[in-house]
Amino acid sequence: RPSEITQQSLYLSRRRFLGAAGALGLSGATLARPAHAAGLTTTPSPFSTDEAKTPLKFVAGYNNYYEFGTSKDDPARTAGTLKTDNWMIKIDGECAKPGVVALDEILKDFPLEERVYRMRCVEGWSMVIPWDGFPLSSLLKRAEPTSKAKYVAFTTKNAPNEMPGLAQPILDWPYTEGLRIDEAMHPLTILAVGVYGEKLPNQNGAPIRLVVPWKYGFKGIKSIVRISFVEKQPKTAWNVYSDHEYGFYSNVNPAVDHPRWSQATERRIGEFRRRDTLPFNGYGDQVAQLYSGMDLKVNF
Repeated sequence: RPSEITQQSLYLSRRRFLGAAGALGLSGATLARPAHAAGLTTTPSPFSTDEAKTPLKFVAGYNNYYEFGTSKDDPARTAGTLKTDNWMIKIDGECAKPGVVALDEILKDFPLEERVYRMRCVEGWSMVIPWDGFPLSSLLKRAEPTSKAKYVAFTTKNAPNEMPGLAQPILDWPYTEGLRIDEAMHPLTILAVGVYGEKLPNQNGAPIRLVVPWKYGFKGIKSIVRISFVEKQPKTAWNVYSDHEYGFYSNVNPAVDHPRWSQATERRIGEFRRRDTLPFNGYGDQVAQLYSGMDLKVNF
């Protein structure tokens, strides 16, 4: 309900947020304010769901970002060390126009939309988040991928002095992810630079992250510094860690359980009741055709 959404003034005021968080038993969580507090200019998107948005205190305070710690509240406490000014992204591989581009220049070319997406995490929890971003396809097309570009690989920033979690060899750093080229070009797939009308907090993947709403959340790689067009399926961080638990595709599928828990139901953060998990996270009408003829239990 609109009444459940955290006010913008509360979000931008750290001390006042901490007071409210303490009352909720979240006193250990802090919010890293975006480098620039100015609101983003966006237009509503027809791709948005009309479901109630998850309150901002959960979106910004309950995160998976292992570069800043493995507990859900670690990123909100520690991600302030990440430097996001003058962000550059390398685009290379099987394309006619590789190069290094500044995020500020990218944002001059692509107008932002607000897209309210259902987001599902592999551990059984979900959110509805108002992302601010632009279609990934807009950036990819500008690089002019060749016919050899079958996949798109992504890489996160790797800065041990800014990311304390890198001291722990949990994953094969830097974090990597990948999509098939048709998934990357799909109109639902976006690069997000904001949330709730403001620039991304560091713990949410500042300054730019991937959002693929029909896949589990770990596919949404954060703090992207490199995008590569490749011919063969790229290695991805969680698939390398445990390929029998985390598949390359990782489409939301209630019929495929994680080896350690069921995926048949989910709990929306901020709610107590569980709900049935929807195939493709409810986006089946838009994306199921991408996997026509595939065995989605094998290609999980």
